[in-house]
Amino acid sequence: MKIPCPHCHKTNQLAIERLASQPICGACKKDLLSAPLEVDEQLFSELTAQSPLPVVVDFWASWCGPCKMFAPTFQASALKHTNEALHVKVNTEENQALSQRLSIRSIPTLAAYSKGKELTRVSGALPAPSLEQFVQKAMQDAS
Repeated sequence: MKIPCPHCHKTNQLAIERLASQPICGACKKDLLSAPLEVDEQLFSELTAQSPLPVVVDFWASWCGPCKMFAPTFQASALKHTNEALHVKVNTEENQALSQRLSIRSIPTLAAYSKGKELTRVSGALPAPSLEQFVQKAMQDAS
């Protein structure tokens, strides 16, 4: 699977089972999971179906004010839960077919996945304590 580094944006070839073993970027040597990964429809499908870690997804768009305000909170959560939960971002403007297939009707929308199944979903920008509860529940439900 090809994982874009959230720090230097270089593409890393990575076996899916290595997601749970603290993978680092081959170029910049930073942890691949310490910041949200920007994913397209194909990578989203691979990660949600095969990741050994729960996948927390932020569906967003560049023109969305609440999405922009929520981004630092989501990034902080990714850093806090490095190698416990995979944080990914899906740009709904660039991935309209995926957004339609998943019935994303408002943004930001957060969803959690494990083993190919959606565990939970919530719409709206969450404050940090609520996001923490959301991630904790996703990790608990995934185990």
